[in-house]
Amino acid sequence: MTDLLDPIKIGIVSCSDRASTGVYEDKGLPALKEWLGKAIKNPITFEARLIPDEQAVISQTLIELVDAGCSLVLTTGGTGPSLRDVTVEATLAVAHKEMPGFGEQMRQISLKFVPTAILSRQTAVIRDKALIINLPGQPKAIAETLDGGIFAAVPYCVDLIGGPYIETVDSVCKAFRPKSAIRTH
Repeated sequence: MTDLLDPIKIGIVSCSDRASTGVYEDKGLPALKEWLGKAIKNPITFEARLIPDEQAVISQTLIELVDAGCSLVLTTGGTGPSLRDVTVEATLAVAHKEMPGFGEQMRQISLKFVPTAILSRQTAVIRDKALIINLPGQPKAIAETLDGGIFAAVPYCVDLIGGPYIETVDSVCKAFRPKSAIRTH
């Protein structure tokens, strides 16, 4: 079955000064790989990056991942209000289009768990034929956000920008597409 599915290259980026220098173990990249591996049926190639909270480094990494053929890039960390949280600025700097609905929905999901969700500046953008989404930094929050409904819109968004047809495992996350956009094998 998977040989009939489009392969997809996904960039996953953890933005953390301390994890990137080995002060503590990064938990964001493994959390992203685990969730995506359970949710997506397509063969996945991951391009993983663990980088510091440096705006220029984050922007350059996002550009490199899109240029390398990633149709989807998920970042974790750097979306709060602290001075070192610059993932959103770095993402907006490389954007061709903003997708504000993703950030709005992520905050709504997180508000069900913590009142500080209003402090999050999560966003999503389009660069060329790639969707870039800034997720929260904690593995539990990553799963809550993805499970909470934002990923259901990702496959169709990727379709619309010319990326591969992503099929999901319905029991994890049922992708939504209009009937006219559903591919049958």
